Amino acid sequence: QVFTINTVEIKAQPSAKVKNGAPMSIICHADISKKSDFQLRHNFTIFKNGKLVFTISSDKGEARYGIPVAKSSDTGDYECSVEVGGKMKSSNSLHVWITGMTKPILTAEKEDVLEGEVVKLRCELPEEEPPLNFVFRKIKMNSTPKEKHVTERYRNFSTTEFAIEDGDNILHFDCFARRYVNLELETSEPSNSTLVTVKEPFIKPTLNAKPSSNITEGDRMQIECSTVVARIRGIEIILQKNKTILNSVQDEKLLRYSTIATLEDSGEYLCKVEQGRASKTTKLNVVVAELFPKPVLTASAFRVDEHKELTLSCSISGFRKANFSILRRNSNGDLQWLKNSRNLTMRVFVNNTGSYICRAEVKGIVKESKPVRINVYAPVSKPTLSVVSGLPEVVLGKPLWLICRSVMGTPPITFTFYKGSEVKKIVVNDTYATFLDENIRRNDKGGYKCDAKNHHSSGMKTSNILNITVIVPTRNASLGSNPYGVVEDGSGTVFLCSVKEGSWPIHFKIFKKTDREDLVYEASENADKILWHKEVMKREDTGTYYCIASNRANVDVKSQPITINVILAAWQKGIIAAFVLIPIAGAIALTLWWFLVKKK
Repeated sequence: QVFTINTVEIKAQPSAKVKNGAPMSIICHADISKKSDFQLRHNFTIFKNGKLVFTISSDKGEARYGIPVAKSSDTGDYECSVEVGGKMKSSNSLHVWITGMTKPILTAEKEDVLEGEVVKLRCELPEEEPPLNFVFRKIKMNSTPKEKHVTERYRNFSTTEFAIEDGDNILHFDCFARRYVNLELETSEPSNSTLVTVKEPFIKPTLNAKPSSNITEGDRMQIECSTVVARIRGIEIILQKNKTILNSVQDEKLLRYSTIATLEDSGEYLCKVEQGRASKTTKLNVVVAELFPKPVLTASAFRVDEHKELTLSCSISGFRKANFSILRRNSNGDLQWLKNSRNLTMRVFVNNTGSYICRAEVKGIVKESKPVRINVYAPVSKPTLSVVSGLPEVVLGKPLWLICRSVMGTPPITFTFYKGSEVKKIVVNDTYATFLDENIRRNDKGGYKCDAKNHHSSGMKTSNILNITVIVPTRNASLGSNPYGVVEDGSGTVFLCSVKEGSWPIHFKIFKKTDREDLVYEASENADKILWHKEVMKREDTGTYYCIASNRANVDVKSQPITINVILAAWQKGIIAAFVLIPIAGAIALTLWWFLVKKK
């Protein structure tokens, strides 16, 4: 009995993609070649995702694994293995996809609830496998359903809660599920619809205004809010206006709020009744008519000179019978009473500067005017103009800082700087202002001045003219001597130190170079040069000399060095020669005498 297994094939009927609930089959076929006709026993095994799901032993070369009702859980990779007479062969893998999902089952914990309670729901797909995305819906007549989404990664059911709100009466709930399979979104059909009936723990509150919702300023206004409740314990009534709580009561069915009506009391009032999670509201619009308009405060002037009179007047358009008072707001914000009258006249001082208001009272209703700002000005004093550094001078090439001060005068003060007749800068400040002149020229002599003025009627005050000295730094120092270079010991020498330019006085210093740079002469002169007469030069005066010149610009300029060599004078040379030649002459004479004596 010679045979061989050629191939093992697996297929799905009617196809590998079947709708949920439809019948299908997995067929395994073995192709076997035999030398002669004889019977073989086939052992078929079918695996899904590597797990055994079906096995059969048959004389036929084909086996069928039937699935009467396909479910999503049947989706997977199928493989068939055939064992015949000790020989075994397996098929390729076949992916089967069951599309669609089964219908979810929805259950509600209670079917009768009170407003403020919650409904607990459970949605289940017992034949499906996670992960699943559940969508719960709360359906109310004539309104858009409210949805809640819950993702379950490890179970095929989910739970959620919906709050029962004011206005809910008959509610329907359902759910459906979604999931992604092979990058495609599958959605189940909606579950069964569950009906929930809602009962009211109390009725919607009633909100009234007495004597009516249209009243006049100064009248007493009373607002009442009431409800009918099944159980009084835990009930709370709250009255609000613009989210501000005006009054509240607990464990009572009626709330009252009373006040003297003002314009600010116009608006929408809200009454809220709460018990547990239940809440109901009612709104009422109240209109308060104006009894009289706000007063208007006028002033004879808003900018007043010190010691002048100021008159303030208070009036109400079309209304004269009122109690008037005039007040001033201090710097700390407090109001200071001045007079109970429609008019106020006073002589003002600088400390009377501030905001003034008028207050009017009719039938207990008090209204204030808009504040009126009064500024009282003291005249500016004559300003003084000076250099910030102190001295009225500036170094050529350096900036010049000027300051203009006015000791007296109510700020703000406007300062104007002039250079000659040209306006250079305008500054508004309290008591002083500064000006920087960076364009200083050699021939500038100044002519600076400044003006100061404020809102006082006396007008502008002008400073004295400030003249500035421009200091030219010293430049190109040089040192010379006479005689130059060589000087006889004991004779005199004249040193000349000079600069090419520089403002006077100039301070000159002459140094001799040693280990410590000896200062040998210094002097200040109102000139571009200085002469130093050194009457006696000695041998130790031999050396290198240089000079340094500077002025108030504090810039030192140094000359090139010169060398002075002190040599012996002529008479000193004669003495030395005499001391040397006389012994020589004596020796020669002695020698000649000796030869003459010997010869004789």
